[in-house]
Amino acid sequence: MIREIVHDPIILKVKSKDATADDVQIAKDLAETLEKHRDGCVGMAANMIGVSKRIIAFYDDKKIVTMFNPEITSQNQPYETEEGCLSFLGGPRSVTRYKSIKVHYQDKYMKSHEKRYSGFAAQIIQHEIDHCNGVLI
Repeated sequence: MIREIVHDPIILKVKSKDATADDVQIAKDLAETLEKHRDGCVGMAANMIGVSKRIIAFYDDKKIVTMFNPEITSQNQPYETEEGCLSFLGGPRSVTRYKSIKVHYQDKYMKSHEKRYSGFAAQIIQHEIDHCNGVLI
């Protein structure tokens, strides 16, 4: 189900709770909502659709990847960039990101994974994990 995008910073600043296997429908809704906004959005966190759970969805190449409870376990090569966000009105904001990250996460079956990302995919993941942590850019 495609959901409305939340713009309220009070809601977006709430740190998300851990996701469980019972949250699979939220992940599906998140992916469908991301797909609907693909022309102007490359990633989303569940709080952007009004659900305070640690779930993110993002495009890795042309495929949507969904992560439950993502945590960055290592990062290197910081750089400054500007990012926009579907939840925030106005233009891009300055932010520090890392060129390479390692992420620990679970899939929809709650099986644990760890994967390295670099480049734009790493930047997207960092942005969405910030959402999960209640950090607004």
